[in-house]
Amino acid sequence: MEPIKKEDLNQEIFDIYDEYVHSKIDRRVFVNRLSAYAVGGLTVSAIMGFLLPNYAKTKRFHLDDPRLISEYVAYDSPKGAGKMRGLLTRPADKTGKLPGIIVVHENRGLNPYIEDTAHQAAMEGFVAFAPDALTPFGGYPGTDDEGRTLQAKRDREDMLEDFIAAYEMLKGHETCTGKVGVVGFCFGAWITNMMAVRIPDLLAAVPFYGGQAPAEEVPAIKAPLQLHFAELDTRVNEGWPAYEAALKANNKEFEVYFYPQVNHGFHNHSTPRYDEAAAELAWGRAVAFFNKKLK
Repeated sequence: MEPIKKEDLNQEIFDIYDEYVHSKIDRRVFVNRLSAYAVGGLTVSAIMGFLLPNYAKTKRFHLDDPRLISEYVAYDSPKGAGKMRGLLTRPADKTGKLPGIIVVHENRGLNPYIEDTAHQAAMEGFVAFAPDALTPFGGYPGTDDEGRTLQAKRDREDMLEDFIAAYEMLKGHETCTGKVGVVGFCFGAWITNMMAVRIPDLLAAVPFYGGQAPAEEVPAIKAPLQLHFAELDTRVNEGWPAYEAALKANNKEFEVYFYPQVNHGFHNHSTPRYDEAAAELAWGRAVAFFNKKLK
């Protein structure tokens, strides 16, 4: 059988996958709905194998990469989980203090893709810190399905406090200039928007395709925002008009980009929703934004 290409799959398959990975449907319903598209020798297991992340094949960085100085560090989160842990990484060829970026994962813990994103931020000349909201359960368990199940057991506000505490830790870290921004994806984009609400001295916030802050909380935002959305991501995008109106009404600094014909998760290089051109364009814009606001 020929390898599956994403161009060969109906958009509805990606929409079903989006419902599954955001816990709108369970695995049994996911499999049943995919069966409608298992035709012409294409099996449900083949479709599922294609859709799910392949970290072994797509991992870009490792902890011992000589270009980076990386370690897992613990930190205190008294208003959240109490004790937390995350990946701290910075470029090996830079001396002196660097501006910092908090990297916030999706709804499944600190998986290899988000670790790669933190390492990439370090390669861009920042000290990056990627906390794992699954620390109370022993950390990311090795699969996204297990990670989603565990993260659903945590309170969203407690997790927000964990990332606010991570900001405070990085801001005061010996490797950091004290100038810190945040980038987040999916669930992490909601965290990013809310960190902009809750942290008066946050200097830049870059949410990728995630939930917006409530309109009534927008007046508290001080950080400039750079927002990225996928055109086909109707679930997330429906909240944008109200958020945009609130940002404009309160004279907040923001820029927004919509990427045509791409799905939610287009930056995630471990799944077929990945769109290389859109991901590289969006990431380049984010790095330029952080360079401007933090350096």
